Parts: sequence; C-alpha cells; structure tokens
Amino acid sequence: MSEKTLPDYVSAASELQSSGLAVTPAELQGLLAGMLSGGLSITDKSWQPLIYDYTNDGMGWPVRAISVAENVLSVTTQELVGSEMTLSLLLPAEDSDIFERADAVSEWVNHFISGLGLVNVSLQKASEDVKEALADLEEMGKLGIDEDDDLAEQADLLEQVIEHIKVCVLTIHAEYGMRADKESQKPTIH
Repeated sequence: MSEKTLPDYVSAASELQSSGLAVTPAELQGLLAGMLSGGLSITDKSWQPLIYDYTNDGMGWPVRAISVAENVLSVTTQELVGSEMTLSLLLPAEDSDIFERADAVSEWVNHFISGLGLVNVSLQKASEDVKEALADLEEMGKLGIDEDDDLAEQADLLEQVIEHIKVCVLTIHAEYGMRADKESQKPTIH
C-alpha cells in the first residue's frame, strides 16, 4: 500500500499560481490544518466552500488546483488523525533561500490560525496547554530573519521553530480535532 505524500512545494505553487489563485502551498496547508485542528469533519467536502470563500471570493477552484488541495488535505488528515502523531509542513525545501522559507513558515502559521477561525472553534474554554500553544503560534507568526545575523544559525533556529509549530498544532488538534472512528474500522463479528 503506497502512502500519499505532500506535493513538491514548487510544483504545487506553480499549479496554484497558474490556476489564478493568490494562495501559496504553505498558506493552503496551514489553512487546512487549522480547519482540521478546529474540528472540521474529515468525512465530507465541507472544507471546499470555506477555502473558496477565504481564498477566491467564493468562486470555485479549477480542477487541477482542487486536486492539489485534496492531496494536501488527505496527507495532512492522515498525519493528524493517525496514530503516528506527526505532521509534515508544506514549505520550501530546506536548502532554499532562508528568507523565502521563513516567510512560508510565517504564512503557514498565520493561515493555521485563520483556519481555526473559519471553523468557528471556541477557544474561550480551551485548556491551558491549548492557550499556550496558540499564544506560541501567534508569536511564531511574526517570524522574521535578520539579514545581518549569522544565516546558518538563523537556519538552525528556524528548524527549531518548525518543530515547535508541529507540537503546538498537535496539541490543539488533540483537543479540538476530529478523530477517525476506530469502531467503524473494526470488523463486525456475528
């Protein structure tokens, strides 16, 4: 059984751009991950109207762009709902320009937070862990790289930030996100 993987960032960006959409792959995955972590149903297509409204003034997306989004959603759902407790972020490659990568990380985080808002998750009664994770994400959404600093050190710090983002997302998803119904996966014995 072959496991789906996230698309290549550059090819996904090209597809979204050629479809006339002003959304990057990082923004797209951040938005979808936020919606999933906020309790979006994992069994229907209720996500599509939400992203159409948010990214394209309510207009539908071209088929090829929807295919990219469905792949990103499928992989992200598989990771968030699965038992592995992992999350891969759709970002430019590690060897790409550090400023481009940092911008994509910031876009991912800000759209994750927007995704939580799109599904109307009520964070007032959130646990302290979730409130702390959200506060950390809000700070990481302001991320910037100073070109006067040691760029190798900044790259290492950026990777640490990315790992912390994953922990924050998994924390929020654990409290609000939908889970696969394990009962429906068990065979019925008569």
